Amino acid sequence: MSKEASKFELPKNIDRHLAALSKLYSQEGKRPLQELIVNATTRVHEEWSRDNWNGGTYGHALYLVLPEPLFLSSVKQKNDIQNQIKEDLNKVHNIPNEFIEEVFLEMEAGEDAEWRKDSGLLLVGKRTIPPDATKRIWGDEGFRVFLSHKSEVKKETADLKDQLCLFGVSCFVAHEDIHPTKTWQDEIENALASMDGFVALMTTDFHDSDWTDQEVGFAFARGVPFIAVRLGKDPYGFIGKFQALSSSWPTAAEDIVKILIKNDKMFSAYVGALRRCPHWDSGNTLGKALPAIDTLKTQQIDDLVAAYNETSELRGSFAFNGSNSHFHGPGLVSYLNRLGLREFRYSSEGLIEPMPTAISLTPNG
Repeated sequence: MSKEASKFELPKNIDRHLAALSKLYSQEGKRPLQELIVNATTRVHEEWSRDNWNGGTYGHALYLVLPEPLFLSSVKQKNDIQNQIKEDLNKVHNIPNEFIEEVFLEMEAGEDAEWRKDSGLLLVGKRTIPPDATKRIWGDEGFRVFLSHKSEVKKETADLKDQLCLFGVSCFVAHEDIHPTKTWQDEIENALASMDGFVALMTTDFHDSDWTDQEVGFAFARGVPFIAVRLGKDPYGFIGKFQALSSSWPTAAEDIVKILIKNDKMFSAYVGALRRCPHWDSGNTLGKALPAIDTLKTQQIDDLVAAYNETSELRGSFAFNGSNSHFHGPGLVSYLNRLGLREFRYSSEGLIEPMPTAISLTPNG
């Protein structure tokens, strides 16, 4: 409350006036109204309105926050109830130059994570993730990848998560991403149900964990992009039919991205990562995904070119500007031109498409 607002008397004494109104409703036999104000928690928006033409009178807004059953029982008559309480409260108090301008009924915030399931109408096998849980697990952007691993390699997995983040991949790593106040199994299930892709880090003891096998089964059933990284063990069971990605911890991030980049959503996440490129050396790392891009749509080409032209750190990287192709690749122009769809060249403004050579038409031509 500001120093100026503290001059108001009605908000400071609102509970006393509600008590008086409760007694009035009791005398008049208006039990439903009395039940509402007795069980409500209150807050007041001071100086909701001011009328300088009538001697400087001030109107306040009163919020009555109700338990769910009471709110739902009154919601159909909410407007009438709000007006009734407002009028009666203004009759009860006698504070000059102040009045209740509006009364609002609100419902208490509660934990309703299972409301879809409790309705009995949720389709079998469908899991709906609340927006706050999705944000908590994945953040605001990126291609969502669940990293399935044994706890023995949690440090290497955490490092891999950081490396993938540069490419626009948002990873879930159970040992560090589960909020301590949440049931860990629910959080893992939420991550599995909302992931865009799944990576199994198949170390020699991967099969020793019941949880990794269940995570694999969940991902297989959902049909999301699936990568089994061979780090000492070959794929088995349902995923045995897929060819494993032979890799090592130092190159795993690059190898994983080169496979995922063919997915449209991953490509969009990659372009977003290009726009956020923090340093030219990071641009060199990001450029390692370029050789894996073998087909692009027109809009994707436009997005890639725009990201390059608008990001100075990207233009300063050898991998994209092609100024040191021996160590960092031939540059973005070379990769785009080999697609054969459009032709680009470097200029002082960035990547441009040369204008078609004009054909001169003469009377004899």
